[in-house]
Amino acid sequence: MSPVVIGLLLASALAHAVWNAIVRSGQDRFWSLAIICLVGAIAALPFAFGLGLPATASWPYLVLSSVLQIGYSLFLVRAYRDGDLSSVYPIARGSAPLLVTLAAAVVAGELPNTAGLTGIFLVSSGIILLTLGNGRPDGKSAIAAFATGIFIASYMVVDGLGVRLSERATSYAAWQAVVAGVLIPLSYIVIRRRAPGLPRGKEGALVVGAGILGTLGYCIAVWAMSRSTMGGVSAIRETSIVFAALIGTFVLNEKMRWQKFLGVLVVTAGVVCLSAR
Repeated sequence: MSPVVIGLLLASALAHAVWNAIVRSGQDRFWSLAIICLVGAIAALPFAFGLGLPATASWPYLVLSSVLQIGYSLFLVRAYRDGDLSSVYPIARGSAPLLVTLAAAVVAGELPNTAGLTGIFLVSSGIILLTLGNGRPDGKSAIAAFATGIFIASYMVVDGLGVRLSERATSYAAWQAVVAGVLIPLSYIVIRRRAPGLPRGKEGALVVGAGILGTLGYCIAVWAMSRSTMGGVSAIRETSIVFAALIGTFVLNEKMRWQKFLGVLVVTAGVVCLSAR
């Protein structure tokens, strides 16, 4: 993987940790997520029209990925209802490289080498550590976080396959942001039976900024999967675990107990091994 791709993915990881911190700190997390997605769709729309449509063969993948992201959003909101950012985020994001690596091996023949297998073991061990000790999330939050990881892996593999059929990775990434960014607010309307209110004040400004960061970050990841293995891209992007742990501790004033700290380090070591595939 080239240094340029790695650098962009690390920037994507930081952006992802920031917008998750904004969602976790918000009073109505479902509203925050709906507005983040809507802002991302609006920001991506001019690029989508300017770049044109991706190849027809990629359209089913684009739509399926967007639908899977609805499930991701709902479970993420549930996980953050009672769980800390520094506990929930590593479980959700730390499980994703493991699941993406396994799924990519099955559907795309991207078999892990020794480093990949070591990474899988470390990620699994780190997740177990994160569920131990006084700082562990409650059972329902942990299950919701792991379910979130399953949805992350699912839509990333779908996008990894779709972007390779798109003939234009940037076009696929832009349209994926638009479609997902519309469907998630629509799911809010269906569930809440009202449209999400317009963002206002400081919280509104943060949510709008998060929408732009989140969309740009995932577009980078989709583009990177057209050039590198899905497991490797997912692994490097999940270094956001470290950023989230630091934000949770120093910004949201969450306690960083030794089990949580060790778990973050082990998951991060696993991510590094997976990125060496």
